[in-house]
Amino acid sequence: MGEAERGDTAPRQRIVFFCANGHETATVFAVEAAIPEAWDCPRCGLPTSTDVNNPPPPPKIEPYKTHLAYVKERRSEQEAAEILDEALQKLRARRARGEVIF
Repeated sequence: MGEAERGDTAPRQRIVFFCANGHETATVFAVEAAIPEAWDCPRCGLPTSTDVNNPPPPPKIEPYKTHLAYVKERRSEQEAAEILDEALQKLRARRARGEVIF
């Protein structure tokens, strides 16, 4: 099955994208297609652009946060101490009533 059966192919253009590691990625687009401003580098995964002299910087990678880190963002040390004291008072009261066994 060739062009005779399918018709003419759309006119194409070759666009080269550049990443911060110096990789070049050539991609073919139809002439009437919108060219994306950014593309992912297939070698290293960094974002790319068509500007060879000014490729986009690597994205900031934020370290993994534990549940405790998120809690500490929302509560001050004083609030945490108050919540802990309240929970301990409730637990001691339940133990005094015999609801909780050691």
